[in-house]
Amino acid sequence: MSSLDVDDFIQQNRVLADQVEKFRGYWESDKHWKPRREFILRNINDYEFQQLDHLLSLSMVWANNVFMGCRYSTELLEKVKDMAEGVVVEDAPVFKTRDEIMKQQQGR
Repeated sequence: MSSLDVDDFIQQNRVLADQVEKFRGYWESDKHWKPRREFILRNINDYEFQQLDHLLSLSMVWANNVFMGCRYSTELLEKVKDMAEGVVVEDAPVFKTRDEIMKQQQGR
């Protein structure tokens, strides 16, 4: 789904879009919310209502990894990256581990 596809989807599925809007955290900027909303919309049909908390948790894992550099198990990261395939994040931050920074410092 491109940005235009997401906008079209939202216009055509107003009730669902309004429901998903309620999941936005008050701390989330548009830059963080729009990709997370797309993540949720891309995957919401794969989850029944009782499993919605699980989907929201996965969306937060993905957002925390992308925007804050949080690390999780390899298995979990693979799952959320697969779920997020096609979600475009503009100006995503780039994170380096301590080991990467130390290796870079030693190479000088």
